[in-house]
Amino acid sequence: IQKLCDRVASSTLLDDRRDAVRALKSLSKKYRLEVGIQAMEHLIHVLQTDRSDSEIIGYALDTLYNVISNDLEEEEQEENSAKQVDDLGSQFTEIFIKQQENVTLLLTLVEEFDFHVRWPGVKLLTSLLKQQGPQVQQIILVSPMGVSRLMDLLADSREVIRNDGVLLLQQLTKSNAAIQKIVAFENAFERLLDIITEEGNSDGGIVVEDCLLLLQNLLKNNNSNQNFFKEGSYIQRMKPWFEVGDDNCGWSAQKVTNLHLMLQLVRVLVSPTNPPGATSSCQKAMFHCGLLQQLCTILMATGVPADILTETINTVSEVIRGCQTNQDYFASVNAPSNPPRPAIVVLLMSMVNERQPFVLRCAVLYCFQCFLYKNQKGQGEIVSTLLPSTIDATGNSVSAGQLLCGGLFSTDSLSNWCAAVALAHALQENGTLKEQLLRVQLATSIGNPPVSLLQQCTNILSQGSKVQTRVGLLMLLCTWLSNCSIAVTHFLHNPANVPFLTGQIAENLGEEEQLVQGLCALLLGISIYYNDNSLENYRKEKLKQLIEKRIGRENFIEKLGFISKHELYSRAAQKPQPSFSSPDHMMFDHEFTKLVKELEGVISKAIYKSSEEDKKEEEVKKTLEQHDNIVTHYKKVIREQDQELEELKQRISTLTSQNEQLQATVTQQVSQIQQHKDQYNLLKVQLGKDTQHHNSHGDTLQMNGIQTEEVSKLKEELEEWKNKHELLQGQLKEKDSVIEKLNSSQLEMGATEQSLQTSRFGGLEHSNELQKELEMLRSQIQLQATEISKLQMDNQKLQVMNTAADPMLGDSGAPAATSSELEARLEQEIKELKSQVKALSEEKESLKQQLDSSTSTVAILQDKNSRLEREVAESKKEQDDLLVLLADQDQKISAQKMKLKDFGVAVEDEDDTESGDQGDEDEDGDEDEQD
Repeated sequence: IQKLCDRVASSTLLDDRRDAVRALKSLSKKYRLEVGIQAMEHLIHVLQTDRSDSEIIGYALDTLYNVISNDLEEEEQEENSAKQVDDLGSQFTEIFIKQQENVTLLLTLVEEFDFHVRWPGVKLLTSLLKQQGPQVQQIILVSPMGVSRLMDLLADSREVIRNDGVLLLQQLTKSNAAIQKIVAFENAFERLLDIITEEGNSDGGIVVEDCLLLLQNLLKNNNSNQNFFKEGSYIQRMKPWFEVGDDNCGWSAQKVTNLHLMLQLVRVLVSPTNPPGATSSCQKAMFHCGLLQQLCTILMATGVPADILTETINTVSEVIRGCQTNQDYFASVNAPSNPPRPAIVVLLMSMVNERQPFVLRCAVLYCFQCFLYKNQKGQGEIVSTLLPSTIDATGNSVSAGQLLCGGLFSTDSLSNWCAAVALAHALQENGTLKEQLLRVQLATSIGNPPVSLLQQCTNILSQGSKVQTRVGLLMLLCTWLSNCSIAVTHFLHNPANVPFLTGQIAENLGEEEQLVQGLCALLLGISIYYNDNSLENYRKEKLKQLIEKRIGRENFIEKLGFISKHELYSRAAQKPQPSFSSPDHMMFDHEFTKLVKELEGVISKAIYKSSEEDKKEEEVKKTLEQHDNIVTHYKKVIREQDQELEELKQRISTLTSQNEQLQATVTQQVSQIQQHKDQYNLLKVQLGKDTQHHNSHGDTLQMNGIQTEEVSKLKEELEEWKNKHELLQGQLKEKDSVIEKLNSSQLEMGATEQSLQTSRFGGLEHSNELQKELEMLRSQIQLQATEISKLQMDNQKLQVMNTAADPMLGDSGAPAATSSELEARLEQEIKELKSQVKALSEEKESLKQQLDSSTSTVAILQDKNSRLEREVAESKKEQDDLLVLLADQDQKISAQKMKLKDFGVAVEDEDDTESGDQGDEDEDGDEDEQD
């Protein structure tokens, strides 16, 4: 080993170092201590320097794993040396992690994709976490992206690395809330649930088990992760886990383990130790996604293994505990029997059956307790099955109450205890049911009169049955009598009860009986504390004197203290679920421990109080009761006044809305009246009625307001159209005059080209203006035509309304002559309107004809203008040609003159003058032409 270590340290060739490390790996399993002591430093150096060669890195990691891990050694070593092996692995781990850089280096190597590096790296890191978990966790936590790098292992396509990555994360997340949160927020839930689904849910192998263990690590006692799991809708993805078929025979051991872990995971989310709000939200989510229904299906299925059935009952218990919706659903579940029975009844039958396994009976009791927890409706249903009016006389079906009574008085002490505790839970914090249960009568034997349930319980106590039975009955009686004075009175009414209790407390018995003595002292103390002094022989003061004489106060308090000092009491007080190692340890109920804690102190004080203090206390109680009554009365009055106030507020709101509606109606009617007044005034003016006639027939005119308004509107519109018609006629005359002027100007244009050109431009402008005006005239005439058609339609409507108004006018009670005169006038006005409309239409036709003639005139003028334009263009072209010829001639003449001057020939100035004059004349001519 020393030689190999020297080769690793001193060899320059990589192959030599690799061979040496390989040899160390082969020796590391057998000579673990020697290799660990001599080679660890060299192996760490190899990891730091030879990272380019994956093979040597893999050998080095495997060697370190063999040195640090205890897995292989534990198989070979004997039990007496197991501790020494643990110490060896722990010591080597401590040496390795002393330098934090080594763990950081290992995290870097785990990131490598090469299988020969990544897999041994994962195994080595897992082994380090097993040996020195908290220290390694802390190093990884402070390492940058340390946890995130390890999360990538779950996404590795190679199942070996992925599965070992799950094991690594199991060790990493143990008892470290900070790492658990980081892992959860790195999408661990999604990946793990995907793996479980891929592997076949509960039918999967050990990989599913590892994933479930990791999920438990992440969720157990971690409220943040539980909330994240619920908010991420991952509860819904748990439902397929619990889908079981009809044939449940031959479950494999792995499937049982997987399903057991799955049920435990559900319980982690709804554990009574979680915050109430978180538990409640998870319970609701499980109901809404159908998970509770699926669990109830397993509960009622046949062929399910006993341990799975037990764990399912415990899981259902915690899913329904304190959640009214889930409790109501559970009450409605029926077992698939003939006839169908409620699931509660079937479970209670198992609980009181001594042949059933002990753990199953404990689970059923827990389920029943959870069903009744904060469920007054369920408590009432259970107690009602015991009352005389609801018991099935035919005996065809067994009720929950009958099963509880049967268990309470059976020969099996465990059944007695379970039934007593179950019945006590039915009375928990429910004074009404405690009073109702006093009515229950039991037929003990043929020929004897029935006895009350309370009396039967005390009879069994006095018969000296088993300790477990008596403890159960005493817990039931203490729960029943606490905070219920009527039940205390019934209990004291039996003269044998108090002597029995004092006799039990006063005796000096063995350790087993001390518990019974303590419970008897508690029951007697409850009888004193909740005594209303209605029985003269058993008033508070007399009972205290009896304790003083027969037992002694100090002895009584000492016996009372036996309960809370008992070991089984401390166990039961820890958690609601009844978990006992054996039936003999089944003595106390969790809820009963709360009652003892509440009453122990107050009973001790009550025993030491004198009669005067009792009187004062009673007076104070009476005063408080009076105050409570007064307060209750005033609360009732205030409640009634609040209701009245709410009703009055509602009435005020309705009246306010009605008032607003009425005001709107009034405003509308006022506006209508104003309109009617205006219509009336218009009719008065238009029809020329005098004031006296209007007053006598105002009602008739108001009734016919619609027709008069229409007539007035038609008249106004006719006046407007007349004005428009006159305006259009004037405009048409102006256009005719313009056209005549244009014609005359066009005739004058034929005289000369210049005048023609000038008049052409003016004619064009005038013709364009005329065209625009003609277009406007056409549009106006079209509007006039549409308005006339509207007037005709309104006129027809008016005639129809007038004819329809005839019977109304007849029924109105107005004089017949007046209505006939009005009709005649209306007809006359309508005829006039028709004639005016006819005249307007004729004028419209004439206007159309004139417009057509003017349009044809404009077209002729446009044709003439185009011809004139062509002629002007031709003449202009000829003039341009002449000007060009003249310019050429002038140039030639000037050139000849220059030549003559060069030859010395004298040129006359007259020619220049003449040519200048001629040029001036030409220029003047051109200017005249342009003018």
